[in-house]
Amino acid sequence: MTPILEVRGVTREYGSGRTTVTALDDVSVMVLPGELVAVMGPSGSGKSTLLAIAGGLDRATKGQVLVDGRDLGALDGKALAELRRRFVGYVFQDLNLLATLTAGENVALPLELDGARPRTAASRARALLAELGMAELAGRFPEELSGGEQQRVAIARAVVGERRLLLADEPTGALDSLTGETVLGLLRRQCDNGCAAVLVTHDARYAAWADRVVFLRDGRLVDQTAPADDLHGPRDPEAVT
Repeated sequence: MTPILEVRGVTREYGSGRTTVTALDDVSVMVLPGELVAVMGPSGSGKSTLLAIAGGLDRATKGQVLVDGRDLGALDGKALAELRRRFVGYVFQDLNLLATLTAGENVALPLELDGARPRTAASRARALLAELGMAELAGRFPEELSGGEQQRVAIARAVVGERRLLLADEPTGALDSLTGETVLGLLRRQCDNGCAAVLVTHDARYAAWADRVVFLRDGRLVDQTAPADDLHGPRDPEAVT
C-alpha cells in the first residue's frame, strides 16, 4: 500500500550560526490510507512545525516530504499550491475563515473551487455542518459565531470534498468534550473511507481515536505506539451522539 504521507529524515532549522534553532531533527513518519496518526509532545516539541511541513506550508531544511507520492521539495510554487488545494485539508489554530462568507459558504468554497455546482456545494456544506450540530448557523458570518463554532466550521471546510490528507492542529481546543468527540468521530470516518489524517493533540482522550501515536520531544521523534486499549474512545460513529 502506497503511503499518502511520507516524512523522511526531516530537519527544520530557523536562523543561522549561533542563533540557529532546530525545530525538527531527523524526523521520519509514514501515514497510510485509512490511518489516523496522533502527534503528542510538550509545548515547543515541533508538533505544529511537523504539520506545516507535511502540508507544504513550510519547507524542510533537510530531508524529503512526499504527499501521494509527490516530492514537495521538487514542486514549484504553482504546483505546490495546486497539490495543497486538491489533496490536503487543514485545520490550524488560527482557523483562517473568510470573514465575508457565511459559515455555509466557507465550507462550500473548496467544493466550488474543485468544480462543483454552487447548489451542490451548498447542499453538501449544509449536511456536513448539520453533522457537527451547526445546521441552524450555516447562514451566519464568522464574527457572529463563538470560537468553538468557528472551529467546527474550519473542521467542516477541511474535510469536505475528496481530500486525501487531513492535517489538524489541536482541532478540539475550543470545544467541549462532547463536541470534541463528535469531531474526532468525523475524522475517524474520513480515515475509514480511505483518507489519511495527522492530528496534533495534547489530550489522551482524543489521541485514543488514532491508530498510532507519535511522540515528539525537543524536535525529535522519541516514540510511537498504538494507543492503549483502555484509552480508546468510541470507534463506532453511531456511538457518538
